[in-house]
Amino acid sequence: MQNKTRLELADYEAENLARLQKMFSRKWEFIFMQAEAQSKVDKKRDKLERKVLDSQERAFWDVHRPVPGSVNTTEIDIKKACRVNRPHKAAVGLGVPIIRPITHPPEPVFVPRVPSTASPISEGDEGKEKNGKDGESSSKEGGDEGSDQTTGTASNKEIPTRRVKRWAFGLHELLRDPVGRDHFTRFLDKEFSGENLRFWEAVQELKSLPQSEVQAKVDEIWSEFLAPDASCPINVDSRSNEVTKRNMKNPDRWTFDTAAVRKFSILL
Repeated sequence: MQNKTRLELADYEAENLARLQKMFSRKWEFIFMQAEAQSKVDKKRDKLERKVLDSQERAFWDVHRPVPGSVNTTEIDIKKACRVNRPHKAAVGLGVPIIRPITHPPEPVFVPRVPSTASPISEGDEGKEKNGKDGESSSKEGGDEGSDQTTGTASNKEIPTRRVKRWAFGLHELLRDPVGRDHFTRFLDKEFSGENLRFWEAVQELKSLPQSEVQAKVDEIWSEFLAPDASCPINVDSRSNEVTKRNMKNPDRWTFDTAAVRKFSILL
């Protein structure tokens, strides 16, 4: 078309033209008339404009209908195709990776240093000193040995990792474990906030008491933690304090729930 004979077309163009003629055989005359009219309109345009339009049309068909054997950029990503076809260099000299166990440095052993100015002790003096202290040490060893062993083993015994991971599930899981509760209590005592845990536990205990003991327990919690002259006062915000004071007029199992929730959020 456009005054070109079929012999001037490339092989794939001639095949595509024949396929289109066969597909649109009924409308081919109409298509030819439209193409001829469009060609006449193009001839009336400026020569430079025609070259630009022709270049744009060629670029469009090169992208969307490329020459057979070339990469279709609309269907295949060129970057991926290049990465697939790129030869990979095999690693030379790499063997099986050596896995070494992680070893922790040994803890330093504390050895008391004897000052050089200390006077030497003779064997006779040393024997007298041992005999003098034998009576005192033997009387103390019997009573202190049992308590020292229990506290020593409890503090120095390493806690299993599985147990520590279970504590991470929540505060209830931590307090349910005696060892975890002991560690948590000691931590709160160091932070001077152990009364928060005792208050929260007292509120939980209040909820499980029979109705006949609720009034006495409410008064006990109030006098111990929230009263102006409380023996173990806790800090609560003004809103929780006002709500608790209103609840004290008609005490029940949930009198201290607002303050307990605030303290529980602090403990988390």
